[in-house]
Amino acid sequence: MSWLPLSRMTRHILCLIPVTLAVSALAVQEHFSMGTLRTDNHTILPHPSDVWSQEAWNGLTTFAGAQPLRCFGADVGVQYDVAVIGAPFDTATTYRSGTRFGPNGIRQGARRLGISRINVPMKVRITDHLEVVDCGDVPMVFIDNKVALRQLESATAELLSKTSLRTYEGDSLAKDGKFHPRLLTLGGDHTITLSLLRGLAKVYGPLSVVHFDSHIDTWKPTRAPDSPWLPDEELPVTHDNYFWHAHEEGLLAPNHSNIHVGIHGALDSWQDYDDDYEAGFVIIQAEEIEDVGYQGIVDKVRQAVGDNPVYISFDIDVIDLGMAPATGTPEIGGFTTREVRKILKGLSGLKIVGADIVEVAPGYDTQAEITQIAAGNIGWDLLALMAKTPLVRG
Repeated sequence: MSWLPLSRMTRHILCLIPVTLAVSALAVQEHFSMGTLRTDNHTILPHPSDVWSQEAWNGLTTFAGAQPLRCFGADVGVQYDVAVIGAPFDTATTYRSGTRFGPNGIRQGARRLGISRINVPMKVRITDHLEVVDCGDVPMVFIDNKVALRQLESATAELLSKTSLRTYEGDSLAKDGKFHPRLLTLGGDHTITLSLLRGLAKVYGPLSVVHFDSHIDTWKPTRAPDSPWLPDEELPVTHDNYFWHAHEEGLLAPNHSNIHVGIHGALDSWQDYDDDYEAGFVIIQAEEIEDVGYQGIVDKVRQAVGDNPVYISFDIDVIDLGMAPATGTPEIGGFTTREVRKILKGLSGLKIVGADIVEVAPGYDTQAEITQIAAGNIGWDLLALMAKTPLVRG
């Protein structure tokens, strides 16, 4: 087939198309060039004080857009109600490492939330009740676990030595009668909880722990006959025995007022449950939600902790592997994210002095960042719980 010859008018029209496009491009370029000079144009970089009002993908990435603060440096004198800190530590894991990148991953997962936005399930705006700041990550060495945990304990003690921005009517839960900042810590493997409990127990005394996890983490350290540790050497603290150490140090509230929520991991021996009971815990298995529902779980938690100062420790592996794959010791059969949020909502009124989210290892996450987003939302809900209940007696 051959093309029919074009008419003279058609050829003239085709010749004008490049000229028309060029003129249009120049007009757009001129408009853009002049527009960028206007002071109200959005392409101009904001003043530093406006960085925190930008969209989720702009500015510095802090947890849920919290104000960044040099809590251990230039801003040491600034008051606040909650300090968010990162604990980039993963050298006490027993399976997959990578949680040293957890603090950054959790912050990335929370960047859409915003502490000034309304948490609809919790029915609260955090900033109406709390001044939340992000202190960044605590430096933790990777070649000596004892030193790393001591670094975190020192940082915790320094933060808790301050008085909070807000005070409340009534007597403070703290032993000194003052109101101190609360902590939200982004881990890091679960070993970090021991350092945090050490710091908080000095302020409030023994704490009731609500522990969301697949595993009990109260394994009693034993010295096998072929142990590489010498008889006079202390056995190491790891992410599966730190609660045993916390019990031995008197950090946990007595009378079995500590509770595991969502257990569904394997045991080495049935004796492990006896040791767990000795450490002061009661257990809610993950599968119990099928029988008692989320409200039944909430009722058991409330019965266990009573009116004590509460610490919530949230291991991301309590969530089912299909919804939170990026963790060091993954297990199937966990809670859904909706079930977790319903349980947390039911804990409104608990006097939470601190909390952590641990065992997030971003390197194992999907491209959609589903684990990090889940962890970010859990942290947002924990802040909302803190916002709803002041730390006063009675």
